[in-house]
Amino acid sequence: MKKLKQRWNVNSNFQLTVIFIVFAITGSASAWLSKPLCEELGISKALLSHWYTPVRLLLIFPIYQILLVAIGFLFGQFSFFWNFEKKLLRKMKLGFLLPKEPH
Repeated sequence: MKKLKQRWNVNSNFQLTVIFIVFAITGSASAWLSKPLCEELGISKALLSHWYTPVRLLLIFPIYQILLVAIGFLFGQFSFFWNFEKKLLRKMKLGFLLPKEPH
């Protein structure tokens, strides 16, 4: 826990617990929301039998990213999750999606 707190620049066990809770809620919520979104887009198991799961996973990714920052905000951890998100997007070579940082 100590190494994780240092790596994430987290000061307390309480803050670390809140961060874990946000990750858990976000994962569950994004998976739950992807099903109705697939239905709304007309994507079904019957239509895409072998491709349904990969397509659904591709939908979960952007849902997860948005929810992570939003739920982090609701739990008072916006700054942590916004910085986490920026690092993740840059590592995935998607940094062009981020607003330009003032120098």
